Amino acid sequence: MNKCLYTEIDGFSIAYHRQGSGTPVILIHGITTYSFIWQKIIPGLSRHYDVIAIDLLGCGDSDKPPGTDYSLPAQARIIRKFIDNLALNQVHVICHDVGGGIGQILSVKYPEVIKDLVLINTVGYDYWPVQPIITMRIPVIRQLAMAALDFGMLKMLVRRGFHHKERLNDELMDQFSYPLSNKEGRQAFLQFAKSLNNRNLTEIEKSIGKISFPVLIVRGDADPYLSADISERLHREIRESQLIRIPTGGHFLQEDEPDMLVEMIHTFIGKTKK
Repeated sequence: MNKCLYTEIDGFSIAYHRQGSGTPVILIHGITTYSFIWQKIIPGLSRHYDVIAIDLLGCGDSDKPPGTDYSLPAQARIIRKFIDNLALNQVHVICHDVGGGIGQILSVKYPEVIKDLVLINTVGYDYWPVQPIITMRIPVIRQLAMAALDFGMLKMLVRRGFHHKERLNDELMDQFSYPLSNKEGRQAFLQFAKSLNNRNLTEIEKSIGKISFPVLIVRGDADPYLSADISERLHREIRESQLIRIPTGGHFLQEDEPDMLVEMIHTFIGKTKK
């Protein structure tokens, strides 16, 4: 990916990568990842769009302040200000995992900045958080995790999220483990996990169906972490949505089927691009 760039929001340094030109596309990652998860998606999309992959607060190369609100609404507010900082006006928003929850909040609270929305293996409603993230809320578990979170445990959890497990090589695993390589990163991860609350999405349930711009929901059917019920219900309730299911996609669909994902996104955005 291109060199890491930074912008300041609410006194915090927010990292991002930017590549291409055209209408802006913002990529929002989930928990356990950061902007690197889009590395196989960015080249294809950047041939047509101005692609911006952000590191959420507490993730990747963004600041990791202790005791700060890392909740989904807080992250959504940061992204709204991020759009203003970069003078992007309206954007295509593409989200993964809890990033999809952030995208849903953006859609409900700040619809004026969104052209369309892509949700990839997203959280939703009250069908999450899921294990092992939910255990991080328990103080004893958090302390044990701080002391014992190691490469072997992380690799097991990441590998489970792949359908094509042979694609998880050492280089990719190093990228997954990068933010957890020091105490600051581990503390930020645990703080992010602790901040997750499905009430943030149940509170906007009645508003989800009122989204008026196009929404693409992509479900990797081999995802072991998030229920298919989430994608199916979102599709039922969002009038301007379409649902595509990929049998050979695990939770980390960007690595399992990147070319397929780029083609789907480009086709979808191409219909709404102005």
